[in-house]
Amino acid sequence: MEVRIESSWKEKLTAEFEQPYFANLVEFVKQEYATKTIFPPAGKIFNAFEHCSFDKVKVVILGQDPYHGEGQANGLCFSVSDGIKQPPSLVNIFKEIEADLGIPRPASGNLERWADQGVLLLNATLTVEAHKAGSHQNKGWEQFTDAVIEKVANEKEGVVFFLWGSYAQKKGRVIDPKKHLVLKSVHPSPLSAHRGFFGNHQFQQANQYLEERGESPINW
Repeated sequence: MEVRIESSWKEKLTAEFEQPYFANLVEFVKQEYATKTIFPPAGKIFNAFEHCSFDKVKVVILGQDPYHGEGQANGLCFSVSDGIKQPPSLVNIFKEIEADLGIPRPASGNLERWADQGVLLLNATLTVEAHKAGSHQNKGWEQFTDAVIEKVANEKEGVVFFLWGSYAQKKGRVIDPKKHLVLKSVHPSPLSAHRGFFGNHQFQQANQYLEERGESPINW
């Protein structure tokens, strides 16, 4: 199946694109975009991959669903387009970065600048219907993103995986902690951030690990 995705990922995931479940997923997604308001814009479904080729991946952050509000989702987990109000979880991420590394909260919540440095910002589900959280779950996206995680975990070494919340931690069970740095925490949502996300110093740990391996740290 012809899928428009960054070339290194296309090569790595060719077998996945040939699976029957993926053909069904494509048909479902096409129909949804043709008849409803779906986020992110169709051209940004694979935006996380466009900004971070397979070879560049140094860090993986796992999210669940794209934002379902108008103009928010841009194809990267936790990220919003320029000029869009930062959602609460993202605000909390920036608060922890400021406390951990002294980097002031930026005006824009667009995390493409992270992705361009080698941070794969991967949602488990890559599309969603407007104002209907979870509406595209269990349609095939999770199987696809499981395959992405497995490829990175099996074929690379020394990647930092941020697994925030029980959903991400279950999805990351295939990652070998002897081969990669696996950083677990509660989710940065306002419902849970005070129970261990704030003060976890994971951004500092990630950069220290990368530097120890001779990699350049992420400018968070």
